[in-house]
This record gives sequence, C-alpha cells and structure tokens, in this order.
Amino acid sequence: LVMFLHILTVPCFRMSYSGLSIHDSFDLALLPTVNFPQETIKYILSYLILSYLILSYLILSYLILSYLPDGTEPSHMHYENDENYFRGYEWWLMKEAKKRNPDITLIGLPWAFPGWVGHGKNWPYDFPDITAAYVVNWILGAKQYHDLDIQYVGIWNERNFDSKYIKLLRYTLDKSGLDTVRIIASDNLWEPITRSLLLDPELSRAVDVIGAHYPGTTTVAGALKTQKKLWSSEDYSTFNNEVGGGCWARILNQNYVNGLMTSTISWNLVASYYDDLPFGRDGLMTAEEPWSGNYVVESPIWITAHTTQFTQPGWTYLQTVGHLAQGGSYVALTDGKGNLTVVIETMSHDHSVCIRPPLPPFNVTSQNATFQLKGSFTLDIYFLIKDKHIFKSSPCLFQLSDGSFTLNLAVDEVYTLTTITTGQKGSYPEPPASAHFPKVYKDDFNIRNPPFSEAPDFADQTGVFEYYVNLTDPGPHVFTLRQVLTQRPITWVTDADQTISVIGDYQWQNLTVTCDVFMETVKTGGVFIAARVDKGGGSIRTAAGIFYWVFADGSFKVTNDLAGQTVLAKGESGTRAFGWHTLTLTIKGGYASGLLNGYTLWKYATLESPKNGWAAIGTHSFELAQFDNFAVEAE
Repeated sequence: LVMFLHILTVPCFRMSYSGLSIHDSFDLALLPTVNFPQETIKYILSYLILSYLILSYLILSYLILSYLPDGTEPSHMHYENDENYFRGYEWWLMKEAKKRNPDITLIGLPWAFPGWVGHGKNWPYDFPDITAAYVVNWILGAKQYHDLDIQYVGIWNERNFDSKYIKLLRYTLDKSGLDTVRIIASDNLWEPITRSLLLDPELSRAVDVIGAHYPGTTTVAGALKTQKKLWSSEDYSTFNNEVGGGCWARILNQNYVNGLMTSTISWNLVASYYDDLPFGRDGLMTAEEPWSGNYVVESPIWITAHTTQFTQPGWTYLQTVGHLAQGGSYVALTDGKGNLTVVIETMSHDHSVCIRPPLPPFNVTSQNATFQLKGSFTLDIYFLIKDKHIFKSSPCLFQLSDGSFTLNLAVDEVYTLTTITTGQKGSYPEPPASAHFPKVYKDDFNIRNPPFSEAPDFADQTGVFEYYVNLTDPGPHVFTLRQVLTQRPITWVTDADQTISVIGDYQWQNLTVTCDVFMETVKTGGVFIAARVDKGGGSIRTAAGIFYWVFADGSFKVTNDLAGQTVLAKGESGTRAFGWHTLTLTIKGGYASGLLNGYTLWKYATLESPKNGWAAIGTHSFELAQFDNFAVEAE
C-alpha cells in the first residue's frame, strides 16, 4: 500500500478535509446556476461534482419537491389535475450530476406542498393518501421523464411527522414498484421520531434512516437502540468564510466520532442566490452573479475535497475513531479491499462555530499524535497552497518506525492520509471579475422554447412565475411571464399573502421600473411593480419598499409595504382585468411617482425608508397574472 498525506492550506489556517462515511451529502436546493454562461457552468459543476475534483463519488443530491420560502421552486403539480416534470432547474441539475458521476445518490424532501394537497388547510396529513400519491408521482416522474432513480425520500422538512402518513407512504411506494426507495424520518430533531420507532414496530419497518437537523455532532441513546442508519440530514448552513470552513471540517469528523452519523448533508451546496437574502453565502461555494459569470471557490470546497477524493459510497468507518488528547478528532475509513483513508482535524472553537446549534467551549492546542499502522506503507506527503492552486511535496512531516508515525499537529489543521492516489486539485481558468447587477436591464420574455420554466435573474419569494405562451393575444404579448399559483401552499414558514419575485441590486436607490401587466381575475385581481424591496425569504411577509398597485376594480394605490397597510397614495386608475396596462415607477431621493400607460397617475409620494433594495413584480393574492417587457434603469 502507498499512503499519501494531503494537506490543504487556506489563508489564516491550514486545512485539508475531514471525513464522512458512506454518503457525503450536499443540499442542491436554491441553485439557479443555470443562468451562468455555458462554459462557466461547466467549471462550477466540475468543482461541485466531478469525481477527480471535489465531490468525488460521495455527493448525495438533496431535492426540494415543492415551494419553499427562500427562493421558491415550482412543484410538479401546481393543481390536482396538473402534472409537469420539466419545471425548475432541479431536473437539469440531477441529470448533469449523473452525467459526471453515475454513482451519485438522489434523495427528495418536501419543504412545502401545494395547497390542494391539504384541501386548503395548512396541513398535509389530513388526507395522507393524497400527500403520499403526490410524493410518489414525483419519484415516478423522475424515472419516466428523466431516467433518474430517487433512492431516498423524506417526510416534511423540520415539521411534525405523522406515523399514519409514513406507513401509508411506505405502502404507496411498494404498491408503485418503488420498494427500493428508502424513507428518512423525520428531518427535525432526534425526538419524538426515535421514541415512536421504538414503540411502533410497523413504523420502524417503514423507516430506514433517522435524519436529524443540526444535531451538534451528538445523538440520543434511543436512536442507537433502533439500529437504524443515523444521518445529520441537514447541517452546516453557515457563512462560507474560513470559520464556516472550520465548522464544516469539525462536524464532518465529529458527527461520526460523537454521534455515529454516517451521512452529513450540507444546506446548501452552492450559494447561488442574491447575497442579501437571509442565507447569503451559506453554500459550500458561491456563484451568485450569472450576469458577470463570477464565482468563488470558498474554503468549505477545499475542505470537502479531502474526504470526497479519497473515499466512496460503500466505504465504512473503522472502530478506530476518536478524539485527540489535546483536542480535535480523527476517523479512519476503508473500502474493505486494502484501501485506507484517515482524516484528522484540529479545529479550534472560534474557527469552527456553526450557525447552529450553540457550540460549547473547548480547547485545542498543538500536539504530537502517533499513529500505529499494521502492514507495509510508503508515505508520501503533499500539501496544497490554495492561492497558487497547486500541490507540492514536502518532506519529513512525520517519522515512520515499525508501522508508526508521529505528526506534529498545530491548531486549525486537517490532515488526510490515504492510500488513494488519484486526488488532484484540477485546473480551470480564473473566473471573470465580480460586477454589480447591470443598471440598465430588460427582458421581454420572448423565448419560444425556453430551456427552463423560470426567467433568468428573477428570484421568486412567494408564488411561482413561469414563462407562458399567451395564445389569446396574437399581438405583442404572445410570450410573457405568468404567476401561476392560485392557492396558498402548505407552507414551511410564514410567507406572504401576496406573490412576489425580486430582481436586481439590493443597493439600488434611485431607479425607474417599467412593466406591462395583465390581470386575469375580474374585480378582485391586482398586480404591482416595486422598488427598494428590503426583505426576502422567510422575512418576505414584512418586506418594505415602494409598491405601485393597480386593481381590476379600476383603482390603484401606492404602499410602503408588501402587506399594503401603509398607504402613500390611492385613487382611480380605470384598470381592468383582461387588458394590458403599462406601469412605470420612478424613485429619486425621498420621492416617487408613477405612470399608467405613459401618463402621470400619481406623483410626489414621500418615501422615508427603506433607502435601497431590489426591484420586484407580483400579485395581490394567489392569482393568475402576466407580466411583459420588464425594464429597469438605475442610477
């Protein structure tokens, strides 16, 4: 056996990667990298997926089945009689991942459900047969339309589970020929799911994996008694600077050392959404500027590489794992065929704090650690200098004698020792320079066969905005963007009563927004354009800004908030449903004015705050409405 030592260094402290076991798992939610130039997409996916770079054979794609509150993704069934397995970017992403690595495991977890599943109630379990059929249809559609095999499915992200539903989901999967699809429960805390599994043999037979979110590297005794696989089925969720990298390094080792968890899922894989949304830069890398093509390979990616390049699904942990005497941890994994990978981390407290849960105090100091190996090993040593993107050999970091060697371990380092010889850094061109969102922006949505259902750069926060062919209009509005949800979803967190999609630069202050709008609801319909929108994601309900509304009853109003409670101006507009109207909103300093069809409808509305924010479009309720010829001109 030939053993290599790979050391990865990043500014401030040295890293390689810490270890997982059977599945190294990453959340693929919130990833509109599809808007990047094609060549750039190839580079980003290579960092994230290709086996000879970062994720090796261990990535587990983690899918969202329906609407979620920090970047809405469309469901495959907006309505009960509607099925469409080509919406959104997740199908594309799964297929791109499978092209690069056929061994990738795919799982699905609902974060929310369409409202029809709950018959209008914010609860998915009153009609468990409907909910189970909805989930199973998604799995069947993945196979039928994309040749994708979903291998695991969850219950409901960080919300209550229902034992009757889980059993019925297992029955429905089996009845549909999906007996190989395993169930994860409950993607929340260890309890009460663990207790329920111990008390209910039928439920225990239905569940294959206990998944806990942000477990803090520990489990509970009952979970071990179940003899189920234990996963940290969502973790990390931390700003991807060096402290975030240290968080990732520490939990990837210690989730197994402390809690015997054999999979850790990072939420999320890549921060590819507007930076000022609530979870800005919480991905393992950052790719948030499709208009410039810029992306940044952050420290968690380099940490990730040092396990995923040197293990594969099917490898198992050896019993020889534990804590180092002066702080830190080590794990050892093998394929059972003579290959061995050892991962050692010495992350200090302040360099490894995760966003959650709170991290108790602990101390790590420099130390000498001696390891005893049985067999014959030749150890070569390599280290990576991140800024220069190269591996270099370095002699004499340890002494080898009678199968033992000693490493001098400083604080905030991670070492990977492995018999695998195929690890490499990879070489790609430098990404383009970062740039602000363009100050002049237009989209007429005139795409006859769009590759994706969403328009580029728009970030739906509530509702779903899709490309639409308006066959009733033979004129200039054949191709439009349409808000398509007509019923409030079963939500994961409290989203808004209004639908909204934001776009642009959060720092915009003075600008003009123009858009053609078309209401499809008589009398009660309403639409808006907006600027200086200051919140998104789970905070969207309380978003402020300046919102210019027109309604199908012939009125208008201008509000300082999405909820429409703080009214700055109102009056008659003459607007009606099923007719196109052009809205123009201009903000300069503390004043705003609005045009309707090119004529002044209101002016001199005073706006004290917010001082900056995104542009946006949206509807008054969950209703059908269309938008066309969107344009922004910012100072």
